[in-house]
Amino acid sequence: MKDALIKIVDAFHKYNSEHMAAQAFGLSEDIVYDALVIAPSFSPYKLHIEEKCTVTVLKEGAFIAGYLVEKDGLNIAWIKIGSSAGNLIDHLALCAELSFKRMIFIGAVGGLKEDIHLGDVCTPSYSISGSYADAYLMKKSIRDNMIFAKVFPDQQYVEHVIQVAKNKGYNIRKSSVFCTPSIALEYTHLDEIRTFDTDLIEMETSSFYLMTELFELPGIALLVVSDNSASGAALVGRTPEQQEQYDFGRYIILPDMILSLAAE
Repeated sequence: MKDALIKIVDAFHKYNSEHMAAQAFGLSEDIVYDALVIAPSFSPYKLHIEEKCTVTVLKEGAFIAGYLVEKDGLNIAWIKIGSSAGNLIDHLALCAELSFKRMIFIGAVGGLKEDIHLGDVCTPSYSISGSYADAYLMKKSIRDNMIFAKVFPDQQYVEHVIQVAKNKGYNIRKSSVFCTPSIALEYTHLDEIRTFDTDLIEMETSSFYLMTELFELPGIALLVVSDNSASGAALVGRTPEQQEQYDFGRYIILPDMILSLAAE
């Protein structure tokens, strides 16, 4: 863990209580978890991972929840959070009180190019930071900014994950991502967003990779394509074939990859 993250947590504790991860998610500081899964809106049940594992609900609130996923000696901490960069940064900062070996972000993503298909599972080659929240995280002064900066993951670990998937018969696409701060407003700015020439659009992966850097842990974002504004594949009103493709990515590939990576 880098000194910058220690300072963030120490400042957080100055104005709040200790054991915040336990209070928010029910997770234990006494367990070394094999992985921490961070999932905006995705519970383990939304991926049907309970069909492969034992899932224990630790704490559920109106907007966030914590779960323990267990299989063959593995202990996986799972936090469900709200969407947006700020939500991800805040809730991962709480998790700095915990011990875990790797970080796995799970989310849905929209396609911006026609060759991106529903159900494809992608991982960022880089993410463009479209939220000012990242400046609060990485800059000494909030008067500075890093808006539209490219954030790169650990490419060696990305290639490792892609190879793990390939060995299991899955094709995980390495794709560029634009991180928007608003779902509703992305559509009015979609033409401008397209000028960044990214393949995908979502909300949190630039912040996720900045946080993995501060944690100094391996981290990977796995994104299942839920819609595509370029091809007209809608989020609501999919064809049966599109729904089948999406379900394979969400119910088969994502759970299998989570368990495979946690077991390493």
